[in-house]
Amino acid sequence: MTRRKNITGLLLAGAAALLLAPQARAQDAAMTVDELFALVEANSQTLQVAKRGVEAAGHGVAAARSERLPEVGVDLSVSYYGNVIQTDRDFTNVIGFSSPHFGNSFTLAAQQVVYAGGALTAGITLAEIGEKQAATGVDATRQAQRFLAMAQYLELMEADNALRVYDRNIDLTQRLIDDIEAKRAQGMALRNDITRYELQMETLRLGKRKTEDRRSILNHQLCNTLGLSTDTRIQPDTTLMQVSPLEREADWQNKALALSPSMVSADLNTQAAAAQLKLSRSEQLPHIGLFAVDNFSGPYNYDLPPIDKNYNVWQVGIGVSYSLSSLFKANKRVRQNKALLQQSQEARDEAAEGLDNRVHEAHTLYLQAFTDLQTRRKSAQLARENYEVVNDRYLNDLALITDMTDASNMLLSAELDETNARIQIVYAYYRMKYIAGDI
Repeated sequence: MTRRKNITGLLLAGAAALLLAPQARAQDAAMTVDELFALVEANSQTLQVAKRGVEAAGHGVAAARSERLPEVGVDLSVSYYGNVIQTDRDFTNVIGFSSPHFGNSFTLAAQQVVYAGGALTAGITLAEIGEKQAATGVDATRQAQRFLAMAQYLELMEADNALRVYDRNIDLTQRLIDDIEAKRAQGMALRNDITRYELQMETLRLGKRKTEDRRSILNHQLCNTLGLSTDTRIQPDTTLMQVSPLEREADWQNKALALSPSMVSADLNTQAAAAQLKLSRSEQLPHIGLFAVDNFSGPYNYDLPPIDKNYNVWQVGIGVSYSLSSLFKANKRVRQNKALLQQSQEARDEAAEGLDNRVHEAHTLYLQAFTDLQTRRKSAQLARENYEVVNDRYLNDLALITDMTDASNMLLSAELDETNARIQIVYAYYRMKYIAGDI
């Protein structure tokens, strides 16, 4: 019983030393998933670039709406007039007239489109769809950045679990080496027995070093993703493994149809194609507008000699224009846009089919992750029972130290697999949320 207490105490001490290591405490930053996503929102450069696109598209909407405002123009000029010469048609009988030399002209013109065949409305609709597409692009980028950060976050969690397993294996292997050394001093073990476990110890230390390097790489990448200093050592929230259980696939399918950026984008593409069709049809219709013009100018040059006076002329009216060439040009664009509308509708159906397949796959893998956890949990239970039996036999000198080592390795590996299976459930859950557009 003394040996069992020593081994148990050593394992607990090793775990406590890992948790209380000064290096970890000095730079550790505990982080929940909500905090992770908040940092992605605030610091992701990719996401910030996408948001600028929404801002630009918003200005495009304002510009399209301004096309409904009246066109107003002002023309101001000053000029110098020379004297007037008058001749007969055969250039004889030349007569000169003195003319006022200073000329001025001021014109104010305004025009308001009353009817353009729906072109203005279609243009505004296209601009608004463009803004929605940009916002959908931001949402898609946000989803992708969150899922990327989440995957790195879970890989950190797996690396931390592996490090704990390596530490426990190293502590146990060292205890076994000390045990064999004591037996060798009593003439009950050979140097070759120690060499075997020293080799195992070096393998464990190398594996731990590789895992530490892998964790450092993952931590560095995640810090860059989140806009944090790379000196920060992120510690994932272990309570995350308590994922809420299953929801029906039909619920996820409905959620994906409503929220998935790919479906929202496909719907917007169909709306844009319909607006383009309306715009091309507007070319076949007349355009009607109101106009008003006021002209103040001088001198009056329509008389001889010219009269050195200012005069003002104004007019208002309604104008109708129609492009006769649209009779043989616009119909071709209409047919083209009808085909593009049909194509966008079929592309939308194709996107819905692909989304249905991805949601089904993700939901199936999510269920599979629960099954895998049950298997890993049972394996860990059997490994613990085996470890207890072999440990009792070893303490009573009824089992070889190799049996003890194999049992401990099996237990630690099974416990690692069980913990990682829980992490895989979390990953499968967030992958399903990502595909459904709900992460």
